[in-house]
Order: sequence, then structure tokens, then C-alpha cells
Amino acid sequence: MARLKTDTLAERALIPAYVYFFQMLYPFAWINDKRKKMGGAAGGCMLVARKALKNVGGIAAIKDALIDDCALGRKMKGQGPIWLGLADGVRSLRGYPEWGDVWRLIARSAFTQLHYSLMLLLVCVVGLGLTFLAPPLLTIQADPGMRGFGMAAWALMALTYIPTLLYYRQPVWWAPLLPLIALFYVAATVDSARRHLMGKGGEWKGRLQAQNLS
Repeated sequence: MARLKTDTLAERALIPAYVYFFQMLYPFAWINDKRKKMGGAAGGCMLVARKALKNVGGIAAIKDALIDDCALGRKMKGQGPIWLGLADGVRSLRGYPEWGDVWRLIARSAFTQLHYSLMLLLVCVVGLGLTFLAPPLLTIQADPGMRGFGMAAWALMALTYIPTLLYYRQPVWWAPLLPLIALFYVAATVDSARRHLMGKGGEWKGRLQAQNLS
């Protein structure tokens, strides 16, 4: 997975979280374990054996996939072991300097990731809410036990985010702000569904890519 740019405020606030959430969806250890079925990849840098790619039908095998990198990763895992990890020697040339750029990055494919299912969208929103938004809300409750539970959950959440921040050489004070960052991602995910339902799904570089894929 190529090192993404973190030059602007929006990138510093949101891009490490993008990698953090990506690893939640596609745990690298699971992808790299040949005993598990999960396959995935990160499109910034992908290397495949020519013979293995030919065996699955070449690039044409994923021509209808909006999330084409992970689709190719799944195809490749059917040919043998694959590996996904963070690559210091590979840097992305594409930046997402504005907040809206990151929003569109998420909205482009989040609903596709949920298989265009409103039920899965609801489960996702509730799950993210309970995981990332509930702990800060519990810290302002009147009951001391609830406040303590909320603070402990918030602290543990922040601790899990620190390794990603350190990898991106960002200050650790971003870690307690993860609930606000998660709220941004939840809102962009909901907007992804809205765009699809309006016939604007998968909009990227002026093209609508998902309108006929559902």
C-alpha cells in the first residue's frame, strides 16, 4: 500500500484514518494468510505474475469492478499466496488536498463496498456509531461508572490509532480526535448511498461508473 500524501490539513486529519479503516475492512494478516479466503489489494502499487494474471482472464476479468484493486486481489488469491502491506518505498503521486477531495474519495465506492445494500448501510452506520461515537458521548453522562467506561473505551480507541499516526509521522494528539474523523467517514458513506440512489454512484473524474453495476 503506497504511502499517501499528508501535506495539507485535510490530508493530515483524514488520510491516516483512511488507511486505518482500510485495515479494519481488509486486515493485512488475513489477506496474507493463505488459509483464509479474504483477498484484497491497494491500487497504488500492485505487482502480479504474468502467468497468474493470464490464468484469471487478465485485466478483463475485473472490467466491471468499481473497487478494481481489491477485486484483482481476490482473483489473485485464487492463484496462490498474495501479500499486502505498507510500503515505505512507494509513494502516491495523487493528493487529496481539500476536505471535499477526501469526501469524494470515500463517497465514490463506500456504497459499492456495502454491495449497494441499505440494510448493510444501516448496520455500518450503527456499528461505527457504537464503536467510535458512543464512547465520547458516554463521557458526559451523569453516572460515574458510565463516564469511566466511556473514557476507557475512548482511550483504547485512540491507542489503536497511534501506530498509523506514527507511520504517517503525524502527532499523536490526532488520536483522541478519531471520533470526529469517524463521523466524517460515516457521513461520506451515507452520501455514497445517496449519490447511488440519485444515479450518480461511483462518480470519479467526471465519470459515473457505478450506475449500471448494481
